[in-house]
Amino acid sequence: MSFQPQEQVDLRPFNTLGISAHARYFTCVRIQPQLQAALRWAMENDQPWLLLGGGSNLVLAGDVPGLVIRLEMSGKRVVHEDDEHVWVRAQAGENWHELVRWTLEQGWSGLENLSLIPGTAGAAPVQNIGAYGVELKDVLEQVLVLDALDFGLKQLSVDDCQFGYRDSLFKREAGRRVILSVDLRLRKQACLQLEYGPIATELERRGIQEPTALDVSDAVIAIRQSKLPDPAELANAGSFFKNPVISAEQAAELKQQFPDMVQYPLAAGQVKLAAGWLIEQAGWKGRAVADAAVHERQALVLVNKGAATGAHVLALAAQIQADIAQRFGVRLDIEPVIVGAQ
Repeated sequence: MSFQPQEQVDLRPFNTLGISAHARYFTCVRIQPQLQAALRWAMENDQPWLLLGGGSNLVLAGDVPGLVIRLEMSGKRVVHEDDEHVWVRAQAGENWHELVRWTLEQGWSGLENLSLIPGTAGAAPVQNIGAYGVELKDVLEQVLVLDALDFGLKQLSVDDCQFGYRDSLFKREAGRRVILSVDLRLRKQACLQLEYGPIATELERRGIQEPTALDVSDAVIAIRQSKLPDPAELANAGSFFKNPVISAEQAAELKQQFPDMVQYPLAAGQVKLAAGWLIEQAGWKGRAVADAAVHERQALVLVNKGAATGAHVLALAAQIQADIAQRFGVRLDIEPVIVGAQ
C-alpha cells in the first residue's frame, strides 16, 4: 500500500488541552494495512513516530518531529460468552465513554466506574485508566498489538501488560507496540464497586437504594461533570497529576500535621494521597502562568484559557510540584504524556 503523509499539520484540533503545535508529518489510519504502511514509511525515512488517540492525556511541549499517526480504527463486538460473563472486543479507535455506555445498555457490568473517562479504547491500557476503585486491569482479558520490530501480531495477557498505577508496559516501552484492540471481560450479573464515598453519596442524593450498573454510571458521570470541565468548553487534559503513594510512616506524620488530609491505605504498607487535596490546600486554585491555569473548581486539573503553550502549562506544573514538595515533602508526578521539543 502506497503512503504519503501530510506535512506541517497543526495538532491543536487533536489534543484536548488545545495547544497549537505542528507535526512534521501526519496521517490518520482506519485499517491495519494503512498503519503498517505508515510505520514502514517512518522506518524507511528514519523518522520517529508518535501514536495519537483522543489526545486527552497529552501535553505538546512544542512541535513534534517525525510522523504522528492518529488511530481511527473502529468497531466493537462480542467474541465469547458463558453463563456469567461476556467478552467484548473493541478496536483501538473506539471512544472509551461511548464504549462504556454501550456495554451497560446491553446489560453488562464492569465498566460503570470508568464512565466519562476521555480518550479511546486503545489508549486505555497505556495508562491503565482507573477511577473510583476500579482499574482497566480488573476487566481486561487481553490486548492485540502490532509489534513495530517485526510487524508481527501478538496477543498480550493482563500479566504481559505489566500494569501498575497509571502505568504499563506500553508506557515504559513507548514506540515498540501499537495496540489494535482490547478484549474486556464483563459480568452479566452486576457486582458493583461502591466503596468510594462520592458514589454512595450521589446515589443517596438521587434516592436510589438498590442501584443498577447504569445507575452507578450515571452517578459517576454526575460526579465527574461537577468537578471536571468539559474539554469542548474549556481545554484541559483531565487529571494532571498522579495521586502520590507514600509510606505508612510518612502518611502518619502528615496526618498529625494535617488532620483533614485525605488518605487511602494500600497494600504493602503504603498510602495513597489525593493530589487534588494537596494542591487545593496549598492555595493553587485559579492561579495561572499566562493562559495556563489551575481550574477554579478542581485543583487537579490544569486548563488552557485560550492561548497557552506547552511551555506555559509545564511551567505552572513545575511551580505546583515545587510548592507541594516544600510544604508536604511529597513528590507530584505529571500524569499526561509530554511530547515535542522542550
